[in-house]
Amino acid sequence: MTQIDSLPPLRAVIANHGLSARKSLGQNFLLDLNLTAKIARHVGDLSKSDVLEIGPGPGGLTRGLLSEGARRVLAIEKDSRCIPALEEIAAAYDGRLTVIEGDALEVDPLSHLSKPIQIAANLPYNIGTELLVRWLTPPEWPPFWDSLTLMFQREVAERIVARPGSKAYGRLALLAQWRSDAAIVLNLPPEAFTPPPKVSSAVVHIKALEKPRFEADAKTLERVVAKAFNQRRKMLRAALKGLAPDLEDRLLAAGIKPTDRAEVIGLEQFCALARAIKAP
Repeated sequence: MTQIDSLPPLRAVIANHGLSARKSLGQNFLLDLNLTAKIARHVGDLSKSDVLEIGPGPGGLTRGLLSEGARRVLAIEKDSRCIPALEEIAAAYDGRLTVIEGDALEVDPLSHLSKPIQIAANLPYNIGTELLVRWLTPPEWPPFWDSLTLMFQREVAERIVARPGSKAYGRLALLAQWRSDAAIVLNLPPEAFTPPPKVSSAVVHIKALEKPRFEADAKTLERVVAKAFNQRRKMLRAALKGLAPDLEDRLLAAGIKPTDRAEVIGLEQFCALARAIKAP
């Protein structure tokens, strides 16, 4: 295994700082620095970008991003035990790393970053989906970020890239594919992590489009698809009950039969339905 920088191996960092992964924080540490550098390369050319990283832990991906030439990295970490290890990385990389101790759901990163901005993270399992939906559904588009390179449980990654009619197709696929291109770029077995999770993981690269594929209000679309897939086997007229007093008319206006089920409805039709629901 080659060294990517002059800092100690991650196993030594974890031992030195007493960093055992905490299940309550959704932590699983990726210790192979060659692998974290490989993930960083999937982000693209980092030399002209700032990078937002969520949940860096002991800093494996952080070091990968910096060693691959990121202009600047902002790392937001909730676990105070990890801060000293991250500060050691900041000292070794000439001020290109800023560390904020806090909750990624509450911290506003934009005052610390300059565009173009990429987001890269081995997301904590307990907040990963919520963060992704936030990043995909801002009211204005394009967003503050150019790309997302994110690690998830393999099952979640498959839901992001799924197509209509497949078992994994649902809310995440629709929201991701509405305004971006999404692809799985790397698969990781459980043994790549410490402690090994019970499931495989995958890295998804999501590139923002300049404009959405179809017009729709973000909040309305998110509400429609969340409700539609909450009870997958129900007909849409039952699953979406309460969204509008004349729901069946609006479904028909969007080219959707009231007896259809959500899993066979494509993105264009869902966007048309969101427009119909939002209309007076």
